[in-house]
Amino acid sequence: MRRVSSWGWLSALPHDVVELSDRDAVAAALARSQPGIAYGLGRSYGDACLNPGGTLWRTAGLDRFIRFDVSTGRLVCEAGVVLRDIQDLFLPRGWGLPVLPGTRLVTVGGAIANDVHGKNHHASGTFGDHVLSIRLQRSDGEEIVCGPAERSDWFAATVGGLGLTGLIVEAELQLRRVPGPWLEAETIAYTGLDAFFRLSDESHPAWEHTVSWIDCTSGDAGRGLFLRARPAAVQHGAWRARQLAMPLTPPISLINRLTLKPINRLYWWRNRRHLGPRIVHYQPFLFPLDAVAGWNRAYGPAGFYQYQCVVPRESAPAAIADLLAAIGRSGTGSVLAVLKTFGERWPPGLLSFPRPGATLALDFHNHAGIEALFGHLDALVVAAGGRLYPAKDARMPRAVFEAGYPRLGEFVRYRDPGISSAMSRRLMGG
Repeated sequence: MRRVSSWGWLSALPHDVVELSDRDAVAAALARSQPGIAYGLGRSYGDACLNPGGTLWRTAGLDRFIRFDVSTGRLVCEAGVVLRDIQDLFLPRGWGLPVLPGTRLVTVGGAIANDVHGKNHHASGTFGDHVLSIRLQRSDGEEIVCGPAERSDWFAATVGGLGLTGLIVEAELQLRRVPGPWLEAETIAYTGLDAFFRLSDESHPAWEHTVSWIDCTSGDAGRGLFLRARPAAVQHGAWRARQLAMPLTPPISLINRLTLKPINRLYWWRNRRHLGPRIVHYQPFLFPLDAVAGWNRAYGPAGFYQYQCVVPRESAPAAIADLLAAIGRSGTGSVLAVLKTFGERWPPGLLSFPRPGATLALDFHNHAGIEALFGHLDALVVAAGGRLYPAKDARMPRAVFEAGYPRLGEFVRYRDPGISSAMSRRLMGG
């Protein structure tokens, strides 16, 4: 047994970790050790990838590239291949992933199981929109190959299915042609949610990537920085990643009631220096936190929660304002509060998180009384017709999950009885 945590560091409980390295031996491994759940790089913030007291099938060893068609951009690879490695290998050859989440350190299997999204949802949808085929191993020995045009019901259950329909062994992905690693970017300061929604609407037709930082301590002013970018076919010299690291875990969270406002104010003034257009490398724009290894340590030994919700566009202005007001009154919150809008498209998975609307994401250090705030935020999200993101969740009540995911009843028919996680037991009872 080995103590394992997810990215939020809320627990480190014993698991029986089974290392997978041979895709042809996965069926036998699953048959020997049930119930279990797949564990890639552990970048889920909560308990979707945890199974305390039970089995974790660690997929990082399933990291082989199997086949690539240079004329079509079709890539077949194992589920443990990391998105970073796909980008590093194929970007110099003129190909890249159409959808990238906020970190490159995610496996292909994890990206499919959580149907991750990026800053370009309005242009490219979710990761699952670019998956052509999945090889799924069930715990009873059955192998299922599914895709948008083959056993599409299994595909819809598996994309965004939190790893509960079987273990994803390999996948075929559709890459896209890209001109290079550079982006034409622009940063715009704004005040108020009306300005944010106006900038978002204006930017979607012409800018592939849009996202906003908002100062969650600024009250009704709602000041923020709106960032937008699109691929640039330019040669802009060499670029080298600047890698920092959080060297240790402080005894208490560095983001707390005393530091929250000063740090947000410092972030605002420091980043105002970059207002206007510029050419940037795609990595610091799309993955700003990857530049600081172990940044989750800043929240101290008690760990942290991330609260990410999406609310429909028609209710978004009022709902986001109410959420920010409640967070502001609480005296707690995040340095990197992210606000963005999704496009007018529905995702491929039965339990996929994105939907047309606006999404707000914040980190909260784990402390006494935080559940009361979350309960209030939950009520606001449910009243607005929204839902929470399971990949970021560690405490959502079952009733909130059921309200936000109306296709849950369809999904449960595809669950693998030999697969279970802390999250599935909390939200689905098994």
